[in-house]
Amino acid sequence: MVDTDEAHMARAVALAASVHGTTAPNPWVGCVVVATTGDRFEGATAPPGGPHAEATALAAAGQLARGATLYTTLEPCAHVGRTPPCADAIVAAGVGRVVVAVLDPDANVAGRGVAGLRQAGVTVDVGVGADDVTEQLAPYLKHRRTGRPWVVLKLAATLDGRTAAPDGSSRWITGEDARRDVHRLRSQSDAVLVGAGTVRADDPELTARTDPPSPRQPLRVVLGRVPAGAKVHPAVELSGDLDAVLADLGRRGVLQVLVEGGATVAHEFHARQLVDRYVLYLAPALTGGDDGRPLFAGPGAPTMADLWRGRLVSVAQLGADLRLELAA
Repeated sequence: MVDTDEAHMARAVALAASVHGTTAPNPWVGCVVVATTGDRFEGATAPPGGPHAEATALAAAGQLARGATLYTTLEPCAHVGRTPPCADAIVAAGVGRVVVAVLDPDANVAGRGVAGLRQAGVTVDVGVGADDVTEQLAPYLKHRRTGRPWVVLKLAATLDGRTAAPDGSSRWITGEDARRDVHRLRSQSDAVLVGAGTVRADDPELTARTDPPSPRQPLRVVLGRVPAGAKVHPAVELSGDLDAVLADLGRRGVLQVLVEGGATVAHEFHARQLVDRYVLYLAPALTGGDDGRPLFAGPGAPTMADLWRGRLVSVAQLGADLRLELAA
């Protein structure tokens, strides 16, 4: 591996990615400790109650942490929570330099970790890999700044924008590879949300079925009442204004919610400008008419000047289908 700050931080970002979906309400963080001998030690955030990334990497380094450089994707914590402060552990280990990608907006940290390290005589550099980590930790950063989760709207459609045939049948628009990716997306989300109409029409389980099996399942949230015997049970039933719904989920520690509702729910989230990311799966298929169900049910932009325009984040081919990710 090339011995540069950017390369070591890239490795820390990869370590963080490996535990995405297992750490909420804590952030998924990666850490690399590079000893003066050139030896490298790694860590990633454990599930809640377990050690943070920095603590794991320092424990692996042992005495070789003295004088080492520590790379971490997020500012080390400076308060006592379920675990002791990582900033204190870094000082106690004798680390000489710390490289941080982004500061932690959590009210318990918010610059205190970096300030404490510098007060103790540790050299601290902030900003290496900041763009990548800001993207990676977007759900956590939004939650800590606003108290609300990052909203991902998942949609699947034919090339002519239909989500179901006129008779209501919708299985399966996309192929197995795209459906597998949806389960991966669920496994990285803390909650999956649908409307009660989707539950009545499709009776979905809304579980993350991945290989290997996901270490946890997302909270299942239904807008409205869930019929007795529905596969989605146990589920949280919420109703009312979507702002209140998102605030409720934020208080429950939900960092990312995946909205998989039908056209009415999708339209409401979109029209209210509550979506942070759109993930759209497009199948190479056409209904060939205007009587199939659309992506959104409700009034759209009245003129071309009023079109919603986002930023295309990525395009990938999954089997025969396309996966498009758009940022709001």
